[in-house]
Amino acid sequence: MGIKGLTRLISDNAPEAITYKKIGAYQGRRIAIDASMSIYQFMIAVRPGMDGMMLTDASGAETSHLVGLLYRTIRLMMMGIKPLYVFDGKPPEMKSEELVKRREARAKAEAELLKATKADDAEAIEKFSKRTLRVTKEHMAECQRLLTLMGVPWIEAPSEAEAQCAALAKAGKVFAAGSEDTDTLTFGSPILLRNLTASAARKLDIMELDLERALQGLGLTMAQFIDVCILCGCDYCDSIRGIGPVRALQFIKQYGSIEGMLEKIDTTKYVVPDNWNFAVARRLFTDPDVMPADQVDLKANAEAGLDETGLMQYLVEEKGFDTVRISRAVQKIKDIRKKAKGSQTHLDSFFGRPTVIVNQNRKRKAIADAKAKRAGKKRKGNGKPRR
Repeated sequence: MGIKGLTRLISDNAPEAITYKKIGAYQGRRIAIDASMSIYQFMIAVRPGMDGMMLTDASGAETSHLVGLLYRTIRLMMMGIKPLYVFDGKPPEMKSEELVKRREARAKAEAELLKATKADDAEAIEKFSKRTLRVTKEHMAECQRLLTLMGVPWIEAPSEAEAQCAALAKAGKVFAAGSEDTDTLTFGSPILLRNLTASAARKLDIMELDLERALQGLGLTMAQFIDVCILCGCDYCDSIRGIGPVRALQFIKQYGSIEGMLEKIDTTKYVVPDNWNFAVARRLFTDPDVMPADQVDLKANAEAGLDETGLMQYLVEEKGFDTVRISRAVQKIKDIRKKAKGSQTHLDSFFGRPTVIVNQNRKRKAIADAKAKRAGKKRKGNGKPRR
């Protein structure tokens, strides 16, 4: 779910923290991608029509997640991006209430979808079919198998994928975290990229959110930022009715913390939920269950590289994909790897250390400044200006 209203709050108060860039701007960058969120996007986007039906194989099993993952990953690689997919582990106990709410909402949507189907209401079918989607363990396992066959690295986090992505970005293991969930910032990712795995047909620029600039613009410390996020509404506890993003920012800047706020506000007007465990939620953000960054193998599950035979067998023979289309996809992966290998003879392989991209204009300016400085010293040594 992320943090309710956080993007708007940052946009209104710290606009310099949000920039929009073309996907090519991240060439040579390694990015940790929230796999569950991406797969959910694929399942919504990759459908044959407006009837709400998913793509399936001969047995009726869904394949939209595999179609999306295959082609979006190839697109990232063609742009020179080095993806590291991070899958969710066990959700924190504090998230159980949120998961119950989601199940209830999905059951309601399924009932509405049934009504819409009987009424042949295409618009309602489109609306409610999105709300019934769920990424299962089977979907995850199939995507992990696909990535392994493609030779693309992935890891499974102990708990929340967003938290693991943020930990890798904070440690400098990756350039940024790629997710649609804004709580990735609350976990401390210095850079959050949104729209990274969106369909190319939508022609969306990448939204880059810079945490440091956001804190400066909002006038908050990181601890205060976390408190604002909790008050906005997060997955770990209920929010206080009547306190939205704007008032949350106002109160934390005024009172310093949630504890300070609770001592001063009118709790008859702003009623605090029973058993409101904001302190536990805060701890989940400041000290999440993640794999230490120095223990993460950036080539995990991809050591063998592209398994052309295995990939063709899995997608064509097992999943019923078109042979010609998958052959073309395989060839693209081979071409990408061949090009990367040929252009990085003095660097690590495609999934090795991130390439440092030098700003050529800055480099040329530095050279020009150095020449001017040397020329100035010569003039001073001669005692008279050079003509």
